[in-house]
Amino acid sequence: MADFKPVFTKDAAFPAGPYSQAIATSSTIYCSGQIPCTPTGEILTLESSTIAAMTELCIQNLSAVLTAGGSSIEKVVKVNVFLTTMDNFVEMNGVYEKFFKHKPARSCVAVYQLPKGVPIEIECIALA
Repeated sequence: MADFKPVFTKDAAFPAGPYSQAIATSSTIYCSGQIPCTPTGEILTLESSTIAAMTELCIQNLSAVLTAGGSSIEKVVKVNVFLTTMDNFVEMNGVYEKFFKHKPARSCVAVYQLPKGVPIEIECIALA
């Protein structure tokens, strides 16, 4: 018997592939990356939105997944941010710091491309 369980919530974007929104263990929640997609499936784009709004939506999705898994944003210990250009770093950071006041460990990398053509994706690990 596995010592972990998949986490799914209707309050965050549905996974874009064959994976769970998160995996919960007795001590840790491992969240899959969240893109700027609403729970109803609307994907925010740079033509219709801002990096700030997209960052906020990614973090709101993570928060919903963490809550469904029995955790919260305040218990996040590691964050990975993926941007398609570092030109968006400052704007992303402005929103990010409002949610992660406890300053968890973080990596932020520029990548060539992200799923669904979005410019940002955020994943995290939290304590249960």
